[in-house]
Amino acid sequence: MTVRILTLVGSLRSGSHNRRLAEAAVQISPDHVEVGVFEGLDTVPFYNEDIDTEDAVPASAVKLREAAAEADALLLVSPEYNGTIPAVLKNAIDWLSRPYGAGALSGKPVAVVGTAFGQYGGVWAQDEARKAVRIAGGVPAEDLTLSIPGSVVRFAELHPVDDPEVTEKLSGVIEGLASRAKAAV
Repeated sequence: MTVRILTLVGSLRSGSHNRRLAEAAVQISPDHVEVGVFEGLDTVPFYNEDIDTEDAVPASAVKLREAAAEADALLLVSPEYNGTIPAVLKNAIDWLSRPYGAGALSGKPVAVVGTAFGQYGGVWAQDEARKAVRIAGGVPAEDLTLSIPGSVVRFAELHPVDDPEVTEKLSGVIEGLASRAKAAV
């Protein structure tokens, strides 16, 4: 059985270190795991119940929900903005939490990783993301973590896929998430 992991990146910047971390996850995933990065979070409007109706759901939100529904697990890659989760990632969680009790996150294992400029590597944002996922019905993998501090310096000339420490830890997160997804089936 191939496990499908959908990756959502909380940074929209083209040269984002977190985007590169997501790319590394795709490149190092083992044969029995398919990791894909969702493209288009920047086109999903802010969640609003007025447009979350049978005849009005924006196509970009439908695409996000369908991708999450088809995945066995999710990997959130989050920078830290002002000590918390980026709005684009929180918005994705909000869309995936609906309909209440039956959203695309419901019962799915979710791991959160990331890198940030500060000395703690974005742990506050990751904690906030896990909290939001839990409330939205997902199952956060509390012990599958990766917080990489000093991103601006560490990845100035090095892609995360070329950093042995990062790839070893990221591989552990991917394997652990895949195991949980298999157990959840």
